[in-house]
Amino acid sequence: MQRSVIGLAVLGLAVAVGDVAAQATATPSFNAPYRAFARHEFGGTISFQEGDLTNLEGQFRFGYRAFDIGFRGGIGFVNDPGEDQILLGAEARYRVLTHTQDFPLDGALIVGGGFRFNGGTIFNVPVGLSLGRRLDVEGSQVSIVPYVQPTLFMYFGDVGFNDNFEAEFGFGFGADFRLSRVFDVRVSGGIGTSGAPEGVAISAVWVR
Repeated sequence: MQRSVIGLAVLGLAVAVGDVAAQATATPSFNAPYRAFARHEFGGTISFQEGDLTNLEGQFRFGYRAFDIGFRGGIGFVNDPGEDQILLGAEARYRVLTHTQDFPLDGALIVGGGFRFNGGTIFNVPVGLSLGRRLDVEGSQVSIVPYVQPTLFMYFGDVGFNDNFEAEFGFGFGADFRLSRVFDVRVSGGIGTSGAPEGVAISAVWVR
């Protein structure tokens, strides 16, 4: 059953990319497959993106039934004067896989939506599958969650000359480090086709 779910998810991503050739705000900040908190979490992210773009974002996430839902917003700083961007987005995570003896990874479906404003408006819809596994450090509160996240990014709006839609495929990877009962450091990076977010991101997150 689990192999069928992951196969369908990966196939869906592949078909979507074939037909048209993060995250919510199109930065290289990706998600592990786990909810790290009991009630909610909040924190900040800095990311360094291809094209001399530096993003600063705040984020807040809470649980709702089987989902956890996050909101993020901030500013993308560009070297060109007057080209700085306002970033706003939301994303949801839903657990779809639990590891077994036959399949060693846990998985979650990640879906989001977000805007980048800088004179024009670009609306981004990322759909990804996060796969990873928590590794506990024996005798301490420290744990590490390495993961990968293949993601389809769909852009709507001012995406190019006479174009209102564009789709790109990105591959995210990273690790979440639980350093104490209430504090995480999260590192991620992304590579992909020309419009996918490429670069690295570092987050400091407080969990409750």
